[in-house]
Amino acid sequence: MTNSIAKLDFDGKTHEFKVIQGTVGPEVIDIAALYKDTGAFTYDPGFTSTAACESKITFIDGDAGVLLHRGYPIEQLAEHGDFLEVCYLLLYGELPTKSQKEDFDYRVTRHTMVHEQMSRFFTGFRRDAHPMAVMCGVVGALSAFYHDSTDISDPYQRMIASMRLIAKMPTIAAMAFKYHIGQPFVYPKNELSYAANFLHMCFAVPCEEYKVNPVLARAMDRIFILHADHEQNASTSTVRLAGSSGANPFACIAAGIACLWGPAHGGANEAALNMLGEIGSVDRIPEFIDRAKDKNDPFRLMGFGHRVYKNYDPRAKIMQKTTHEVLGELGIKDDPLLDVAMELERIALTDDYFIEKKLYPNIDFYSGITLKALGFPTTMFTVLFALARTVGWIAQWKEMIEDPQQRIGRPRQLYTGAPERDYVPIAKR
Repeated sequence: MTNSIAKLDFDGKTHEFKVIQGTVGPEVIDIAALYKDTGAFTYDPGFTSTAACESKITFIDGDAGVLLHRGYPIEQLAEHGDFLEVCYLLLYGELPTKSQKEDFDYRVTRHTMVHEQMSRFFTGFRRDAHPMAVMCGVVGALSAFYHDSTDISDPYQRMIASMRLIAKMPTIAAMAFKYHIGQPFVYPKNELSYAANFLHMCFAVPCEEYKVNPVLARAMDRIFILHADHEQNASTSTVRLAGSSGANPFACIAAGIACLWGPAHGGANEAALNMLGEIGSVDRIPEFIDRAKDKNDPFRLMGFGHRVYKNYDPRAKIMQKTTHEVLGELGIKDDPLLDVAMELERIALTDDYFIEKKLYPNIDFYSGITLKALGFPTTMFTVLFALARTVGWIAQWKEMIEDPQQRIGRPRQLYTGAPERDYVPIAKR
């Protein structure tokens, strides 16, 4: 909705631009015609002040610590819903009815198998390959196996591709894990829930029965919910940018996985756990706290504070509760890293420096601890993030494809290189 006009005095002329107001959130100045009207671009490294799209999926208010999916607070979804219900909400805009939920669950469950030939694809990777490297390759290769769902102009094929990605990502992630640790692949079981099925594929072995602990399955499901979507972050923007060229959905999601791999994005929970390992023991915490407070020391506490949230990350509150539920269920009491984590948590929530700087423990801090307790190595943390975020990427990609305003992404630049000059033959250089 347009409420007012913004005026720009530039080069002796006054230019007017529409100011658009979303449902909630800050006003947005529509500068789509800026270059045409003025011959100038804007300069916004990281696009932190630029709305690159219009979206109805997720809203974040970092100052207030608010995260909404289709208007529903993340706290309510994580407390009362399950992951597939959140998937349905992100994809279709409304919470499902009972019959819609049953149908959606059925369709996802019946798509969890991957083409048998794909199992041979894994053997092309070195046995010590990072699971994220495997994920990038295997997800990108899905387009070579499922030609019947790569036509992005066909709504039915888009739906099939969406179902396949949501359903097969746990299977592919579990296969990457099994390959990484040298165990045989475990096939999905239709009678298990989404999260329980994933845990079964990761930790079952053919030689004995494995029963999924319902407390751990619920924790895994909650982790998936909390990572499902987070507005226009780096990986989501990558998926949208790749999709704007008309690339098939499997290639777009592979691009998102590649972006997520970065330690500043999806690798943050792995970095947080590595930091706990660097600290090593509770008695060394004061040393590292002093270093964190020293502006001249490059050391930074990973897993504290958030680029978007200037208040307590709403996901961290839920993840904190989940972490303690898992630790209590497993009876873990003598893990030095977890001892360090719990003491760091106590300090961050009571120390004036952390409170003043709003360096609260974030979701990466708690999810890293929880995933370690569940039995996953740090190399798998970002893989699990990618698994959960797949539905958000798909919902954002689907929304972009169906948006009549969407165009191929083409950011501009501020060029500071050499001006035009003539070629000099090599003998005269």
